[in-house]
Amino acid sequence: MQAAILQLNVTDDPVANLAVTVGMLREAAADGAEFVLTPEVTNCISTSRKHQRDVLQFEEDDQTLAALRAEAKALGVTLLIGSLGVQTGDADGRFANRSFLIGPDGDVIARYDKIHMFDVQISETETWRESEGYRPGETAVVADAGFAKIGMSICYDVRFSHLYRALAQAGAQVLTVPAAFSPVTGAAHWHALLRARAIESGCFVIAPAQTGTHASALHKTRDTYGHSLVVDPWGEVILDAGTAPGVYKFDLDMEKGGAARRRVPSLANARDFTGP
Repeated sequence: MQAAILQLNVTDDPVANLAVTVGMLREAAADGAEFVLTPEVTNCISTSRKHQRDVLQFEEDDQTLAALRAEAKALGVTLLIGSLGVQTGDADGRFANRSFLIGPDGDVIARYDKIHMFDVQISETETWRESEGYRPGETAVVADAGFAKIGMSICYDVRFSHLYRALAQAGAQVLTVPAAFSPVTGAAHWHALLRARAIESGCFVIAPAQTGTHASALHKTRDTYGHSLVVDPWGEVILDAGTAPGVYKFDLDMEKGGAARRRVPSLANARDFTGP
């Protein structure tokens, strides 16, 4: 089937971001894509927690989610919204970083809240504490999209291989890794990690990414790595989107997964063991 990644360069304005995303989604569908994927935090990138509190909404009220569900239905496409930052009502005020799989009827097939929080000190000048603003999810998700079973994840999850083995063992054929990756860690690890997740699982790995410098009129800007990737189940990169925002199409041949797993049946060969 024909599929497409939307590589975005969002700002801290969800309304402006939605207009760009809808335009790209329509472009992808007009060019024949039946499955379209967007990156992590499709609705807003901001370094200000106060600004996030002002603009992020609860899922039931979220204008980005409602509009993209309506577009998916109108266009008849399956849509992975890589993630949206949404309000939760938690006592500590933290948000959820939530991925949505939308069917061609506009219904939500599945939701996934990012499990692993990006709490790191990359250098003396770059520190991230995602858990200060976002609460971690607790449940892994495999969803049936009709054409394939989708194992859902988000960005920093990619460093935790046991999650992807569990998704593959639960029947996932496609692993989604929407991201807003740091340029420093992206240059060092992005390609290697995604290829490893594909090879060890025998799954397609589809990783739509944010890219570039994310504009903000009021707050510190943020940079992301880009290079949205599609890796086939043998570990070959079949799409690298580079750093330009845009619509990137690719073929999704589901027969490749079965062929790769037959050649190297690592999932079937896996054994339980006693820990060290």
